[in-house]
Amino acid sequence: MHKDELIQLHQMLYDIKTYLESINPNLKFSQYMSLKISPSQQHKSKIEHKYAIFVLGNEIANAMKDVDYTSSSRISARMKELADKALKEMDYS
Repeated sequence: MHKDELIQLHQMLYDIKTYLESINPNLKFSQYMSLKISPSQQHKSKIEHKYAIFVLGNEIANAMKDVDYTSSSRISARMKELADKALKEMDYS
């Protein structure tokens, strides 16, 4: 994916996060928030946005476990794997 496409995906996931927080104020998305990156920060690198997408995707999947535990667990595990892979790419850059 190109950087602009990753930023668009990041924005979509961010919008989902905002929606989930509006219906459940107890959700914190602490791992994502600790990254201190948002879709509006276009100066951040492509790999930083990619990592943020996977971390946010993992936390969204975890938040959805009440709705569909089996699917959400698989999605969460896969997002964690992809986040770990992206983090390794950041370390080698």
